[in-house]
Amino acid sequence: MAEEAPAAPAAAPAKTTKKKAAAKPKAAGPSVKDLVVKTVAASKDRNGVSVHSMKKALAADGYDVLKNNSRVNTVIKGLVRKGTLVQTKGAGASGSFKLNKEITTRLIGRQFQPNGTQSHSRNTQEM
Repeated sequence: MAEEAPAAPAAAPAKTTKKKAAAKPKAAGPSVKDLVVKTVAASKDRNGVSVHSMKKALAADGYDVLKNNSRVNTVIKGLVRKGTLVQTKGAGASGSFKLNKEITTRLIGRQFQPNGTQSHSRNTQEM
């Protein structure tokens, strides 16, 4: 008596793999964060820059503020949370903003001395 192997189960249908959508190319040019910081730095207003005037300046530079309004608001809130911007009036992503003095002077002081040469104060040792 020959033993018969049990019948093989029916082959499972091949899984269909979903093709991922082609990744959108990254937009060329500076990020929204860089544009916002540049706009605030360009202002010489004592009380800072209002969100409305900031968005007008971004639109003048060619950025589509109407399409990316929520992105601009999110970036502003993030810069305040990080400490790059200080909110002088308002709450959230409304009001006026200016650059944080401590951060900007620290960045400028670390990069350049007043005479224009680079700073090497960390590497110098007193003898």
